[in-house]
Amino acid sequence: MAASIGPLQGGTSWDNPGVTGRPVPSEEEIRALVRRVVADVLTAGEAEAGPRPVVAAAPAEAASAPRRADSAPEPGGTIAVGADHGGFKLKERLAFRLREKGYTVEDCGTDSTEAVDYPDFALKVAEAVASGRCAWGIAVDGAGIGSAMVANKVPGVRAALCYDVSTAANSREHNHANVLTLGAGLIGESLAWQIVEAWLATPWGGGRHAARVAKIDAVERRYAAGRVAS
Repeated sequence: MAASIGPLQGGTSWDNPGVTGRPVPSEEEIRALVRRVVADVLTAGEAEAGPRPVVAAAPAEAASAPRRADSAPEPGGTIAVGADHGGFKLKERLAFRLREKGYTVEDCGTDSTEAVDYPDFALKVAEAVASGRCAWGIAVDGAGIGSAMVANKVPGVRAALCYDVSTAANSREHNHANVLTLGAGLIGESLAWQIVEAWLATPWGGGRHAARVAKIDAVERRYAAGRVAS
């Protein structure tokens, strides 16, 4: 449907500048004219198509619906924490802050700075998560490396050593990490808490990351079944 354009008064013709009677339109007048023509065309199209069907809105999710298991931890959830002697002090400070935030903390030890072996306590944290008793775990030792290695030997655990806020968020969103490991000898309490906060606040992203994490789990199942690569 074409929109009619009324005559402009006075001035010079559009087609023949030498003929008076129509002025040369300004840029703003041209834009207004285009907008009017487009509006007329759209109005005509809607009239021919008829009224749009009304789509019923989806019912709102009940407030009492359970939280998804892969969402970010919420205050009130249970988090396992553990450390060797090198991570004991940091573990105690983090556990205190977690309780302040409303989390339930399962303390897997150690209970002093007396020398112990980090695999024992990283294993306790990992088993608490793998069993489902705790949804998430935090293991601390001097560097965080050994605890990550131990925790990742436990089926169902995806442990990530994080040393800044970016790696913490990435490990949760991209890798679906359920155990965080920290190196008390490499980072201070302030940074450690920032890492923990970011890790707890970041939900699992799913989407394109899901297929990749599924491949991680497939490797675990293959070796658990004894199908070791030759």
